[in-house]
Amino acid sequence: MSGMELRILSAGAVKRGVSRIAADFERATGTRVSVQFSTAPELRKRVAGGEAADVIVAPPAVMDDIAREGKLIADTRAFLGRSRMGIVVHAEAPSTEVRDTATFTRILEGATAVVYNRASSGVYAAKLLEKLGLAEKLKSRTVVVDTGGAVMEYVGGHAPGVVGLAQISEVMVLIDKGCAVRLAAPLPDEIQNVTSYEAAATSGSAAQDAARALARALTSSEAKAIFAATGIS
Repeated sequence: MSGMELRILSAGAVKRGVSRIAADFERATGTRVSVQFSTAPELRKRVAGGEAADVIVAPPAVMDDIAREGKLIADTRAFLGRSRMGIVVHAEAPSTEVRDTATFTRILEGATAVVYNRASSGVYAAKLLEKLGLAEKLKSRTVVVDTGGAVMEYVGGHAPGVVGLAQISEVMVLIDKGCAVRLAAPLPDEIQNVTSYEAAATSGSAAQDAARALARALTSSEAKAIFAATGIS
């Protein structure tokens, strides 16, 4: 496989694990691997629009859409891991114990702003605010940004008091980059949102054996341990 080049299109929540496994695969095989990250809705649009990739990493609903278009090699599609959502605050915000939904609700009601994104986690966050009867109450303080990373950048770039809702794995990525945020707590179990991710090689890959090998690497038992360390279990 030496001298080849593969391209991964991936959802952003699994960025740390995918990046590391791609780099490990590159070192082990001599195959160059580039990775492009997007929100799940944007990834769906990019693939539907004809953007080329050798391996796709996305939530099952997106993978189903891509599979219906005949763009995946079915027997390479496999489970990669799950991401959970968390509550993000400024690094200098006081510690708060989040015991249950009532505590979570009070935290949001006291926030100077509530931030989420337009990706899968943001869609869930919007529905959750509706479910809890907070959407109208917090309307003037709700900020919607494009990506998970932008949630953390907004929280870290404003005075303590802003609360963000995002994938825990994405929070960890931005903390690693020095963003002034911390994970206050996961969402309480009774309102937690779990997003699964899968990987598969594409039928349009010009290097299908190598693409199959890369998809296997992303979903292997060794990969599970790497993803677990990044908040994906």
